Amino acid sequence: MTLLRERSDRRQTTPSGRRRLLGGLIRTARPKQWVKNVLVIAAPAAAGELFSAHALARLALVFVLFTACAAAVYLVNDARDAEADRAHPTKCRRPVAAGQVPVPVAYAVGITLGVLAPVFAARLCPPEVAALLAAYLVMQLAYCLSLKHVLVVDLVVVTTGFVMRAVIGGLALGIPLSRWFLITTGFGALFMVAAKRYSEAVQLAGTEGATRALLTEYTTGYLRFVWQLAAGVAVLGYCLWALEEGGVPHTSVLPWRQLSVVAFVLAVLRYAVFADRGTAGEPEDVVLGDRALALIGVVWTVMYALAVADW
Repeated sequence: MTLLRERSDRRQTTPSGRRRLLGGLIRTARPKQWVKNVLVIAAPAAAGELFSAHALARLALVFVLFTACAAAVYLVNDARDAEADRAHPTKCRRPVAAGQVPVPVAYAVGITLGVLAPVFAARLCPPEVAALLAAYLVMQLAYCLSLKHVLVVDLVVVTTGFVMRAVIGGLALGIPLSRWFLITTGFGALFMVAAKRYSEAVQLAGTEGATRALLTEYTTGYLRFVWQLAAGVAVLGYCLWALEEGGVPHTSVLPWRQLSVVAFVLAVLRYAVFADRGTAGEPEDVVLGDRALALIGVVWTVMYALAVADW
């Protein structure tokens, strides 16, 4: 074993070994998951304050900082779960579990990113941004250590991570956050998280070696109830937001904000197809891989933009 470790260390000191290690670190940081961090533009987009140079620069910085925090959590999580991941049919191919990235290196890079991101945020952004990033790291590390084994709490923690992404853009630019925005974002995230858990439970039913042991304590019926409830509340929250005029009548050609309800509901219904089939295990794959859902998303984005521009 010592000899094998020494050979592995020698391979990592060569140029090709360093490239392989760097590639493994990037894969462990989950680049496909970075699409979630686009949520940082949600609040500024809703407020119509997205396209100034100051806003774009600040949001780009926040996106990078949040991505660094998320990468830190993934690195620490994979280092901690390396042994369990080796028993999983697909997670065994993760770089840390497969030995491409040594566990100490994953810990070191993860901790470094976790320290530097809030420090840079404190120097370059409003203090609320640094506080939220620090809270995200604490919450996610607690999740990795114990909270992911607690019924319901695990759903709440993952959902809160999505809400934090949506909130941080508003904090970075000092934009007040609508209660309907928070309700729609929160329950929309819970819908996707519960659908993911439901899909994992369906796919791993009757198998052993699953790293998410909590799935054996949830029933598929309960998870189905959660994602259906969350979808309903998300749609209700969005409808209330869209129909709330605030005493100011629209002057646009069409009531785009109200019409966007149709696209939003269609998107929820389309995503629910994958949830019902038990194939919504990776939200980013569903969102990016389904052409119909992508088209609905484009239509909704256009309506949303027209409503904000009051065109």
